[in-house]
Parts: sequence; C-alpha cells; structure tokens
Amino acid sequence: MKLSYWEEQTWFTQVDFSLVGAGLVGLNAALRLRQLHPDKRILVVERGPLPSGASTRNAGFACFGSLSELLADAESHRPEELRDLVLKRYQGIQYLRSLLGDRALRYTNKGGHELFLEKDQQLFEACEAQLQEINALLYEVFGGEAFTLQKAASHFKGVLPLQISHAYEGELHPGFMMQALLEKAQEAGIVVLTGVDVTGFEESASSVEVFTSGRSWKTEHLLLATNGFSAQLLGEKAEVLPARAQVLLTSPVKETINGCFHLDRGYFYFRQIENRILLGGGRHLDIDGETSTEAATTELIQNRLEELLREVIVPGENFEVERRWTGVMGVGKQKKPLVKALSDRVYCGIRLGGMGVALGSLVGKELAELTVR
Repeated sequence: MKLSYWEEQTWFTQVDFSLVGAGLVGLNAALRLRQLHPDKRILVVERGPLPSGASTRNAGFACFGSLSELLADAESHRPEELRDLVLKRYQGIQYLRSLLGDRALRYTNKGGHELFLEKDQQLFEACEAQLQEINALLYEVFGGEAFTLQKAASHFKGVLPLQISHAYEGELHPGFMMQALLEKAQEAGIVVLTGVDVTGFEESASSVEVFTSGRSWKTEHLLLATNGFSAQLLGEKAEVLPARAQVLLTSPVKETINGCFHLDRGYFYFRQIENRILLGGGRHLDIDGETSTEAATTELIQNRLEELLREVIVPGENFEVERRWTGVMGVGKQKKPLVKALSDRVYCGIRLGGMGVALGSLVGKELAELTVR
C-alpha cells in the first residue's frame, strides 16, 4: 500500500531515530532516547498488532536463573562472567521497577523454587554440592544468600523431598508491563506504529533507508530490537537464533501454589494465576523444531506439559486447558546480550537468551546510549 501525502508527512518525514520492535527492549530504548535527545523525532515500528516476540507471551518471571541453570551456564562461562550475567538480570529488574513501579507491573516477590523429579537425583546432588559456592559468588549481587534447601510441598508428586528455593525471585504481569511502557512512550511524544513489517534497510553516508512491503522511509539512525527475529534482517551478523517457547493455561484448580517454579534445568516453569496454572517450556524436547518463529504449538511438547500437570503439579485435579500460545525468544552461543553498533548509524540490542523480562529494560537503555558514544 502506497502512503498518502498526509501519512508520509505525519509519521515518516524527518525521522531522527527509528526503532524496529515495540517490545520490552524497543520501548525502553525509545524512552531512553527521549531523555538523551529531547527534541528529536522518534519512531517505533512493530510488525504485528502486539509485540511479536516474547515480551507479552512469557510466564512473567523476574527470572534470575535457577541453580541448575546457573550450573549449566558455568560450563561455558568463567565465574566472574556468570556473576556478571546474574548482576545484569538483577539490575534490569530493579531498573524496570524504578521506571514503572511495582503497582503498574503487579510485581511481587514470592520467591522461586526448583523442583527435581525423582529421576533427577544426580542433578539434585550436583546442585546441592555447589549451592554454597554459588551463593558466595552471588552474595554481593543480591545482598544475601539467594539459594536455600527447603522441603517440597507434599501435593507435588514424583519429585524429590527437597527443593532449592531462590529468595529473590519475583513475578509480574507482562501485559500490564507493556501497557505501562506504551503509555509512557506516548506521553513522551514517541510515535509507535503497529502493522509495519520491516523487510530490510540500506545505509548511506547521510541516512538509513528502511524498507517495508511497498513503502520506505529515511531515518538518521536505526535501532534494531528484534531479538529472535533478528536473522531476518541481519543474517549471520545477528549471532542469534529464534527459540520458540510453548505455554498453556489451565482452568481453575483447587490447589494453591505460591511462587515461581522450575523443573528440569529451567526448561519447564510454572506459576499460579487466578487459581489457574500457567505452565511452559519443553523446548529441549525438540531443539531443532523449536528453532522457529512460527506461532504454532506442537503435539510433542503440549502432551508433555499436560503430562507434567496431571502427574506432578496438580495430580488428581480435574481441569481443562483453556489457552495455549507461543513466544519467540532469541538465543546464541553466549548468554550475554548483543548490544553494539553495527555501523555509524545502525545499532542492535538482541540475543536476550530467554531472560528478556530481567534483561530487556537494561538492554534497551544501553542500546539507546550507543547513539551518544
């Protein structure tokens, strides 16, 4: 569709900063740009009617990392690198809370708990053996000991009697989070347009031309906050692959479950929402198949999620699955986000490694700050 004169003049003329992706990273970057450049024109575009990645399609965990996840990360990261990863996540959540407030986020600190299936005795023992070492490594990050051994609730079945709890884990409402960010962006005079699917860009000495199907516009600077979709614009330069996460939500159940829970090295996660159970994960059951941007669920993973519900999480309960959905994360060989200038006018803040809620606000801030270096 060709733009009218009025559309072009109103939204696509003399644009100083264009951001692709109106998720957590993109809107935080736009807000920080407004602080740094009060008089500049800032345009945020999003391919779908709502954020297309995982910003509103996750489980709403603060997600600093369960102990078994951190031990897995320790295999490819030095201790100081692991500490810095967790520090970034913690700082990201604190920045988000200071920006929006806990009430807008519906943020609560109920703690996190890692359960271990009976078949995972060896994994539990490995975690138990290194619990104090990880606590010491992260003590200054949290200001206390994060992990403790606790008795697992008796209503869970097929799990070991002890769980490993995280005192600082929190949860929030991703939808209200994004709504609050969008309202702040609009109040700051930032233009956010949905239904704009960017297909490419071309940089010149004086500007960057951004292409969509049937239209284009020129911008002084282009910031990419496309995470799991980044390879579609950057190819191999993205250094990121899509990682689809599948989620389901049950009808109300009788059991009360408090806090955020992880199973199987963080590959499964669940919490309670309005007496319903939200359960997601299972990507490790089919890594190749879940390296996808397609918004589709699969029988393999959905069956396993339901099996966990019926056999482990709420055994004996009669419930229905009321809703199923997917979100697309961005992962790579390293857990550290990729925030860098790709050229004099193009920048990216991507590869959040499945920790977008914790990292997104800080990555957005750092992305915007690249424009003044």
